Amino acid sequence: MRIAIADQRDINNDKRDLSKDRADRNADQKDINHDRADLNKDRVDRSKDQRDINRDKNQLARDDKKYGVNSAQAQADRKDLRADRVDRNKDQKDINHDRRDLNKDRADRNADQRDINHGKKDLSKDRKDRNQDQKDINKDKKDLHKDRKVPAAATSADINQRY
Repeated sequence: MRIAIADQRDINNDKRDLSKDRADRNADQKDINHDRADLNKDRVDRSKDQRDINRDKNQLARDDKKYGVNSAQAQADRKDLRADRVDRNKDQKDINHDRRDLNKDRADRNADQRDINHGKKDLSKDRKDRNQDQKDINKDKKDLHKDRKVPAAATSADINQRY
């Protein structure tokens, strides 16, 4: 009976571990979803900044042609262009950071899934052990009952022969 209790305890522990691993995996999946959304937003921002850069370059070329290289408009366009490039580079850094986060979260989720799969195997083994132990207990009980019946029957026969 103690063996079955220990096996049941192992099963319950494995179930608890499996539940925690699933919760970890789900949390990692949420992180992945948030990181993907952040990455997409950063890509949109970078694309917008790149469009601004292209627009400012064209404006600078027109102003250089129209007003001259050192004109106030050309200087303002160069300043805008510089600011747009800084924004674009910042957005690219954000994208790179989000990609690293996303890869890390995916690795965490995959590790959690491996833990879940391992936990399932352990749970299955523990259940098999418990079931086999229960079969052994039932067989032993059956054998014990057989052993008890044989001497009792023999005793009755002995009593009947003596009288």
